[in-house]
Amino acid sequence: MARRLTTYDLQSAKGSRKWLQLHVDTPAEAAAAAACDIVILSCEPDHNLEAIRQAAPYAFLSVGMPHGAVASPEEAVRLGFAMMKRGADAVYSSHSPRFIEAMAAEGIPVTGHVGLVPNRATWTNFRAIGRTAEEALNVLRAAKDLENAGAACIEVEVVPVRLADHITRSTPLITMGMGCGSACDTQYLFSCDVLGTHTGHYPRHAKRYADFVTLEAELQEKRISAFRAFGRDVAEGSYPEAKHQVDMDDAAYDRFLTLSQSL
Repeated sequence: MARRLTTYDLQSAKGSRKWLQLHVDTPAEAAAAAACDIVILSCEPDHNLEAIRQAAPYAFLSVGMPHGAVASPEEAVRLGFAMMKRGADAVYSSHSPRFIEAMAAEGIPVTGHVGLVPNRATWTNFRAIGRTAEEALNVLRAAKDLENAGAACIEVEVVPVRLADHITRSTPLITMGMGCGSACDTQYLFSCDVLGTHTGHYPRHAKRYADFVTLEAELQEKRISAFRAFGRDVAEGSYPEAKHQVDMDDAAYDRFLTLSQSL
């Protein structure tokens, strides 16, 4: 595409296309993603934002609003506009729906988050979310709350595959899936997991495609090679495998479907 991808483009393609998505940390990673035609990116709102925007000029870029950076809907609108001015196409927010509603009312595309939300993990711990019918219903309710608030996209992280599929089919939001099989509108990974540079606990839902060396020219070749391998695996259906996802048992899923009819 010879122009920047828009919210309208994504929503128009919902149900007919699966997109690749990467969270990138540097302009070099953004350029490598662009070289592989990965056109949905996310990043932090740090000093690299403008350079990442320049490195991937046609990508749809969702930029994170740090949790707690705003204390009112008005502050969220002000910061959201500032991030859009710096190059964001959407603003990621793990704040409450009232903050998201305020931004959406001003025309700011917002990416919400359900399932395992790291900024809220004190309430859940770091684990798969939604494996019981009741917990799955809470995830669905949270997704509907974000939809009703006017969000454009929703990150769906480490939830059972069937729950992710149910959410994707029952909402107009673009679902950005990480750790929930191939059910969502995007297949989303962090570049540090793809590239093998992640230094903490390696997440179950991720797959490593490279082991880095130190020379920058070789690093970029590694980035491009790893991102292309990620794209091939998704296109061929070899990623995600069963080991990269979670599910709920049949009884829990049937009970969830019954409960969800009340929403």
